[in-house]
Amino acid sequence: MMSLRRQDYNVVHKLPHGDSPYVRAKHVQLVEKDAEAAVELFWKAIKARDRVDSALKDMSLLMKQQNRADEAIDAIHSFRYLCSRQAQESLDNVLIDLYKKCGRIEEQVELLKQKLWMIYQGEAFNGKPTKTARSHGKKFQVTVQKETSRILGNLGWAYMQLRDYTSAETVYRKAQAIEPDANKACNLCSCLIKQGKLGEARSILFHDVLEKKEGFDDDLRLKVRVQELLSELERREEEETDVLASVECEVGMDEIVVVEGFVKEWRRPFRTRRRLPIFEEILPLRDQLAC
Repeated sequence: MMSLRRQDYNVVHKLPHGDSPYVRAKHVQLVEKDAEAAVELFWKAIKARDRVDSALKDMSLLMKQQNRADEAIDAIHSFRYLCSRQAQESLDNVLIDLYKKCGRIEEQVELLKQKLWMIYQGEAFNGKPTKTARSHGKKFQVTVQKETSRILGNLGWAYMQLRDYTSAETVYRKAQAIEPDANKACNLCSCLIKQGKLGEARSILFHDVLEKKEGFDDDLRLKVRVQELLSELERREEEETDVLASVECEVGMDEIVVVEGFVKEWRRPFRTRRRLPIFEEILPLRDQLAC
């Protein structure tokens, strides 16, 4: 009877069985809610080689919650050699979050690139096509395709923090090609706005988010983000219009035509400059038409 009650207790509190240093650490973390004491016990579990894979990961996440991300990074670098090969990918994911938490973006970029290279080499998920992940207590399957898109999204965000908008655009476009997603589309839109590619940004926002409406109605944050992007687009477009209007006040009509043409070419960097045949036919008649 006592054994049954003990099992029920462990299930309710999501505790592992036993009385090892790791089990005691989890009890202090989940039941007693003493984060500081739990960290110390996780350290003891690691030193005792007790479930090191889980102890190092749990301790690092707990330290992140305590705003001790730099310490957690040092701990993973120092003790991951004690962990199994199967745990390394999970530790990399924790490191990426820790780098983001404490603003070590360059290191985050390098680790994300390394993970993409592992996928390319067929080494992701320990060579398996899928892996089991857990979120909010529920298990679900993650495909290599979905993982690639997720990593590319994180890499795009990191490039945005570094203000490397060209690289961010490239990465977000790859992520969208693999697995279209409204949030990544918004990030790509923001990236294009930063580069002054307002027409492309508006097109993506309408075609990839507003027209498809995938998850749009149930996601309040997404709605707010779209409204912010629309406002930013309108503001930037008004600024460009004001710039052109101020130029018109300072130059004659002949110069205005030249300036307008230049602005249009600047806003469409990939547009060809070669005249279409119809313009070659009209050109000789320009003087006659002017009369």
